[in-house]
Amino acid sequence: MPLASPRSLFLLAFVGCLVLMGAALYLEHVVGLEPCPLCVVQRVCVIGFGLVCLLAALHAPGRTGRRVYALGALLFAAAGAATAGRQIWLQSVPADQLPACLPSLDYMMEALPFQDIVRMVLHGSADCAEVSWTLFGMSIPEWSLLGFVAMLLFGVFQLLRRA
Repeated sequence: MPLASPRSLFLLAFVGCLVLMGAALYLEHVVGLEPCPLCVVQRVCVIGFGLVCLLAALHAPGRTGRRVYALGALLFAAAGAATAGRQIWLQSVPADQLPACLPSLDYMMEALPFQDIVRMVLHGSADCAEVSWTLFGMSIPEWSLLGFVAMLLFGVFQLLRRA
């Protein structure tokens, strides 16, 4: 039985990203959960992964092009997994050892250089350590990490695939 075409798999991965973003937007706008800075970074990584997959599905590249797209997708998935891992670690740190909450993004954009904003956001804060929702005993960043692991496996599969 032949494997599914790379084009259809990239399209399926894009649809998976749409589902993930739909769930994130549902949790934000319907359930009322405000995303922390690390959650926003993870959303950007999901969107980046999805856009790379969409471009690959539309382009339908040959073997070399497929590997380039897979590498791009892997980079977004790895960044997202690292961010989710950081947030899971923050959730395990005792509350008295957490970094202080960050000021609003609007204030930071006006008052700080861009590199300081990026460093502060990626470092995380007490906002990122709060577990406000779980499903089957797992927090949002834990589910997010599972999604990024699946994205990593998909990227490796597409990268190493022969057909």
